[in-house]
Amino acid sequence: MVTRTIDLRSDTVTKPTETMRLAMAKAEVDDDVLIYDPTARQLENEVARITGKEAGLFVPSGTMGNLISVLVHCEIRGSEVILGDNSHIHIYENGGISTIGGVHPRPVKNNQDGTIDIDLIESAIRNPEFEICYPKTRLICLENSHANSGGRCLSVEYIDRVGDLAKKHGLKLHIDGARIFNASAALKVPVDRLVQAADSVSVCLSKGLGAPVGSVIVGTKSFIARARILRKTLGGGMRQVGILCAAALVALQENVQKLAIDHKNARTLAEGLNKIKGLSVDIASVETNIVYFDILNGSHINALKLGKIMEEHGILLMPDSPSRVRIVIHHQVSASDVQYTLLCIKALSSRLCSRASEGSDCFAL
Repeated sequence: MVTRTIDLRSDTVTKPTETMRLAMAKAEVDDDVLIYDPTARQLENEVARITGKEAGLFVPSGTMGNLISVLVHCEIRGSEVILGDNSHIHIYENGGISTIGGVHPRPVKNNQDGTIDIDLIESAIRNPEFEICYPKTRLICLENSHANSGGRCLSVEYIDRVGDLAKKHGLKLHIDGARIFNASAALKVPVDRLVQAADSVSVCLSKGLGAPVGSVIVGTKSFIARARILRKTLGGGMRQVGILCAAALVALQENVQKLAIDHKNARTLAEGLNKIKGLSVDIASVETNIVYFDILNGSHINALKLGKIMEEHGILLMPDSPSRVRIVIHHQVSASDVQYTLLCIKALSSRLCSRASEGSDCFAL
């Protein structure tokens, strides 16, 4: 009988804390479409302050935040954006920049650490003298931390170099900062310095920070004014949204300092998994709260079956491929939860090895 549930599928699965629920219940609210909601204004101003930008805008999701940002920078249909071929915007956001905005993606190969070689970015910028054939490059997008690279962090030096390149060619730089606070904590660089070179940033509040809903996009006042109109066009204009923003404010106040603990727990988990026979983890890639582990050939199990067996023990995982599993640590996963997870996976591995040596059905556990 399952006595505990440890949800490691993502850092989006957290439940609102009692402090968040109380803040939501007491939130002062008004009509945010008319720009009257005071709690929304407070949150937007706070995120703008933290990121060192002039203004902010609350949006329902990071996907909408990225979409709005790209569309503001690429107002003319047929514009082109340079972005990583393994980036969240390119892979997981439903192709919205092209289907809705008419923006052409120019994917460039991401390195294993989430960066894109500077010379590859520059070579991808279209020659403006050949506009008769080429779309016009207007924007570069980076992601920090980089989810598909295992939560790797882009350094401030790298981002500054990309920012300098953008300015050199008259382009804008947008950062998908879904986990920018994780990157800041891991690099020990303040968020405002980390995004200083960016013209806009999308900051997710419902991932590592644990708020139930929402992101804030930040930039200049003129950028946000145009973004507000696009938010309404996309159906993201909500009324008494301060109820949601109140929880996000609590997340900023209470959970930023917990990210370092999440990173420590992720590292402990990664090192423990790497010691289990049949599993492999690239320890060097574990910089923040995301851990990928591979199931080696000959392990007599696949990721889907592993996930189903672990669920019977109250542990929820997310298979990434038949032989790969993603785990994401968040503030509602304790050090004890990590040890219990390792214990269960190790026990399963031992039983599989034993059954394999006996020639038994490896899945009859």
